[in-house]
Amino acid sequence: MDIRKLQYFIAVAEELHFSRAAQKLNMTQPPLSQQMKELEEEIGVKLLERNKRQVRLTPAGAVFLEEAKMILAQLEQSIKTTQLTSQGIIGQLVIGFVDSAAGDKLVHILKAFRNQFPKIQLTLCEMTSAEQWLALRDGTIHVGFLRFIEPAQHISYRTLASESLVAVLPEEHPLAKLPEISIRALELEPFILFPRHLGASFHDLIIGFCAKYGVYPNVVQEATQMYTIVNLVAANLGISIVPSSVSVFQRSGVVYRSFKESVPPVPLYTAWRTDVNKAALSAFHRIMEEVAPIQHESI
Repeated sequence: MDIRKLQYFIAVAEELHFSRAAQKLNMTQPPLSQQMKELEEEIGVKLLERNKRQVRLTPAGAVFLEEAKMILAQLEQSIKTTQLTSQGIIGQLVIGFVDSAAGDKLVHILKAFRNQFPKIQLTLCEMTSAEQWLALRDGTIHVGFLRFIEPAQHISYRTLASESLVAVLPEEHPLAKLPEISIRALELEPFILFPRHLGASFHDLIIGFCAKYGVYPNVVQEATQMYTIVNLVAANLGISIVPSSVSVFQRSGVVYRSFKESVPPVPLYTAWRTDVNKAALSAFHRIMEEVAPIQHESI
């Protein structure tokens, strides 16, 4: 059905006068009358009662008037929504993040994005780096904040931050009294670490740092979430080595200490799909470049 016929019908139904409706539509009366005749034939229902003196809506015409108005309003809204979506003003983004990424930079990015694009719906999912990589590959999430990356089609990435490693100790531990410690002092300590099968590069970074100084951790417990590791340290089940951003988890029972030795950088990456939701992603990238401008890299 031609949308113009709905517009013509609404004008006639509101004016209940063909001449005035034609004038309102900037057309002559005969074509308007013909359009109304064709509309009634097309839907098979009489919409208007007309004679030489007046025009009236039939009961069916009164119903059709409301429906026609709703159709045009919905069409207008759909066009507006499509235009806004293409501009990246509305839409949806599903974002994965490791718990150790929940520091200042990510908070500032999300806050700035929400302020500038309040109509883009953000769904945040706390996931391990391995879970995020699988979710990026199958399209479950659009953006990830993770600790490792691998080559993959339709995924690009950039380094968001580079952190250091710090030790997490029970607050009653003898080393907790020192402002900084040597990694060699942890040689005989029971370790609580992130499991290797959920992030080999991050796990190996810690093991490699220890091995460089002749320390081979005795891993007595593994945990997938950094705040769980911190809680286990607080329970005096062992010590751990974590990215420095984890120190935002301030809780009683633990202390964070830097190392005397040079520590390897711990990268935090953001990765994203390159083949979906491009307008909303472009908006998100603009905010990231404003809040955390770092040189872009691609796989």
